[in-house]
Amino acid sequence: MREIIQRLAGTGYLTIAEHRGAKVASMDITVMRMFFQTAPMIYAHIARLAAENRSAQQLTDLRRAQLSFRTATQEGAVTKAALANHQFHALIGAMAHNPYLSAALDRLLIDHTRLSQTFYQPVSDTERTLISKAADQHDDMIAAIAAQDGKRAVDLTLQHWDLSRDQIARFVRPDPLPLDVYPHEDHRNAI
Repeated sequence: MREIIQRLAGTGYLTIAEHRGAKVASMDITVMRMFFQTAPMIYAHIARLAAENRSAQQLTDLRRAQLSFRTATQEGAVTKAALANHQFHALIGAMAHNPYLSAALDRLLIDHTRLSQTFYQPVSDTERTLISKAADQHDDMIAAIAAQDGKRAVDLTLQHWDLSRDQIARFVRPDPLPLDVYPHEDHRNAI
């Protein structure tokens, strides 16, 4: 068990504090910044390589994962949708056949899955439409990968990233900020 904890800490999933044990690594502002900067680059390269290197069996597996994703989103099953999305993108990563990018993708997907649960909890019709659009984009990505159209796969992947990025960023930085940020007595002394 110690070896597993050490490995998870070494990859950034856990933090170990002396006399406190291990805990899941928090997503502080520095981690979030790196996540938003790195994710589109990794996702785009993975998509291009997946289009070039995919096998027929991998396409079948990807279509199966997409069916699970679409079903979960239609049912409003937040956790299932986040995990099915994770599986979908992990399969695209496997298609790339690049161990360096796969390691980076694995790390990104953990945090993306943690954050994306907010995306799959729509509070308006607009947000429900975005989830449906995400499922449609998955279908388009499958078609591009099946056609071995790397450029189209990259374009679709970046559009897909933009769709969820905006929602995730809104969760991290809600807009508008609450009005009661300062106690009322501080408002009286404000200029």
